[in-house]
Amino acid sequence: MAAKPGFHIASAEEIKAGKVTDVYFQRTVEVLRREGIHKHVLAEVRATSLPAGYEWAVFAGVEEVATLVGGLNAKVDCLAEGEFFRAGEPVLTIEGEYTEFCVYETPLLGLLCQASGIATKAARCKAAAGDKTVISFGARRMHPALAPMIERNAFLGGCDGVAVVKSGELIGEEPSGTMPHALVLVVGNAERAFRMFDEITPPQVKRVALVDTLCDEKFEALTAARVLGDRLSAVRLDTPESRRGNMAQIIREVRWELDLRGYEHVGIFVSGGLDEAKIAELAPIADGFGVGTSISNAPVLNFALDIVEVEGQPFTKRGKPSGRKALLACAACGERRVAPAAKASGARCACGGEMSNLLLPLSEPGKVVRELPPVQELRARVLEQLRSGRWTI
Repeated sequence: MAAKPGFHIASAEEIKAGKVTDVYFQRTVEVLRREGIHKHVLAEVRATSLPAGYEWAVFAGVEEVATLVGGLNAKVDCLAEGEFFRAGEPVLTIEGEYTEFCVYETPLLGLLCQASGIATKAARCKAAAGDKTVISFGARRMHPALAPMIERNAFLGGCDGVAVVKSGELIGEEPSGTMPHALVLVVGNAERAFRMFDEITPPQVKRVALVDTLCDEKFEALTAARVLGDRLSAVRLDTPESRRGNMAQIIREVRWELDLRGYEHVGIFVSGGLDEAKIAELAPIADGFGVGTSISNAPVLNFALDIVEVEGQPFTKRGKPSGRKALLACAACGERRVAPAAKASGARCACGGEMSNLLLPLSEPGKVVRELPPVQELRARVLEQLRSGRWTI
């Protein structure tokens, strides 16, 4: 029988119905209910390790998790979205009769693992860029159904803008974009394409000319500057790998030629194959970056969900620490530690500062109890933590 065309995605209703779950969870529920076993458990989510080279990560996906667990007969506590954490620290707990939330382990982890991976990579890119602009360009590298999720979490992680129309609608930001190589190719030459783009595009859109389609970058950059003059905000270098050579030298050459002719106001925006290491190399000489695959295809964080308490008693599998825990942080110096929840009240840091638990209520049985901030506020939280100097790459 022939396949029917269609998008291979699960609907929101199917996710909420527990259909996107590993089958062994369905079988577990069936076994426990048939045997009349209804035990109250506490499970925690944490990553015992982070991707290679990562000292910290950004917690993301809370808004979607709230959508998933909002109607469950369970209690969920977790970090604030946009909070930084380290390997081994609990980031979320879920508590209730196990069969009530068993089948939601798969989607819950999926929501957290990918969103946090994307937000973390975006934060690393922004840390490398410093005060230079970083735009998320990677939606085309992943399934289109995921594009808004990808770019929301890229923005949350510190990106200054997103490229996809639907993503902009989701986060309440105007999408960013210049012109594709296709415009120059279909029009036939760069100068005419620059003029047409300038004449037709609304005036509030920054004029950023793509200058590597047909000629050497510095000559197309000078053409764009001559055609657009003061209206030209920046030129974009998306030089293909086969012609890239020394990218830093190309940028310096374009900068020299623009400045020599009085176009100091024109910025240089770079895209194509960038990650935090390449951004750190180019940040002193470039003015902005478009980052695609390294953000959209960021390493997922390897969160696991483990039962750590059964019927109020510490109990877990081998290799895991049992019992209810608190993730404590000192407001004065930022020191953090994981402690048994029963001993967390009134804890003091070595500096004398008061320590508070970062795991805060998200949902109670049947309802979400946390106010979910707009993504702009979450992004500001990430940037503030990056500026604190406590989290470096």
